[in-house]
Amino acid sequence: MKRILLLGGVTEALAIARTLGPQHIYSLAGIGRVPTDLRCQVRVGGYGGAEGLAQFIREQGIDLLLDATHPYAAQISANAAQAARLCTIPCWALRRPAWQPQPGDDWREVSDWSELIEALKPFQRPLFTLGREPLQHLDEIPAGQFWTLRALDVYPGNERCEVIGARGPFLIEDERALFERRRIDVLISKNSGSSATEPKLEVARERGIPVVVLQRPVLAGVDREFLTPQETLTALASFTQ
Repeated sequence: MKRILLLGGVTEALAIARTLGPQHIYSLAGIGRVPTDLRCQVRVGGYGGAEGLAQFIREQGIDLLLDATHPYAAQISANAAQAARLCTIPCWALRRPAWQPQPGDDWREVSDWSELIEALKPFQRPLFTLGREPLQHLDEIPAGQFWTLRALDVYPGNERCEVIGARGPFLIEDERALFERRRIDVLISKNSGSSATEPKLEVARERGIPVVVLQRPVLAGVDREFLTPQETLTALASFTQ
């Protein structure tokens, strides 16, 4: 019987995990909620790089590695591809499409943190939706700015930064209220492609607010790549027959 190791991270990964039987493993890094209602096994935590992941694959007799991690988790995806090569098993990936600018959007793409900070110089009330990364830079906030930082959980801010703990999906009405209440004049976002967090882009478009977009990293090559959970499930059904 073939065994699948599913590396989770995006919402769509859970939809796939819900279809897997008890011989398969759903692996999570440990950030966010851990599902308790699945038939498959659930593993939480890291592996110690590609070599550690390869060792786990061998020990568990895994036949297929499916990478459904976040589009910005480039190191994890690289480790997955390398581990699969070391174990001579196929590595597939679910990689949802990136958002595309729409009419009325003012997107300003940056490649790293230094470019991002430079792009924010004209603004006073930025909303960060990058996860926890901005927490490392709270002592660098310019005197004329107040940051609103939204992450999965609440973390300490400072006198010029408030951290909001919130998990999607987000309703557009709530996003409108957030932008209005916080007087947001620029949005900072990864291009995750997630429908759960897309309403913030709609509100920025409505209000004529620029969006500073962190470029997607180049991800490791894999044997097969899918854009939707349904495509992935169809391929998995054929593989496990």
